[in-house]
Amino acid sequence: MIKLLHVEDDADIREIALMALELSGDFDVVQCETGEAALNQVQSYTPDVILLDMMMPGMTGRQTLEKMREMDSLRDVPAIFMTARAQHNEIEELRDLGAADVISKPFDPIALADQVKAAMQAN
Repeated sequence: MIKLLHVEDDADIREIALMALELSGDFDVVQCETGEAALNQVQSYTPDVILLDMMMPGMTGRQTLEKMREMDSLRDVPAIFMTARAQHNEIEELRDLGAADVISKPFDPIALADQVKAAMQAN
């Protein structure tokens, strides 16, 4: 099983993503609704891949990833951003930060598991 940490403040998106990823049968999903909660979670859970919302109250997805990259255990874990504002220059900035991929919202739940796996292989 692929251990995936999903960080998303919108409960509906968390539920849809959880159903889509669990349906594939390949993912063990842990979800957090804030960057702060995710940073606490990774003290005891090391994911194989991180799926991050870009815009969240408190810490943004970018700030959350920057903090995670300071941890030895998460320095090389592939990170994928989900954002409704996927403009070309922002996508390039996220890739420079180390994002394996950027998925636009609204996302296709049927394709989500394959998109995550493809980003992990490309990383």
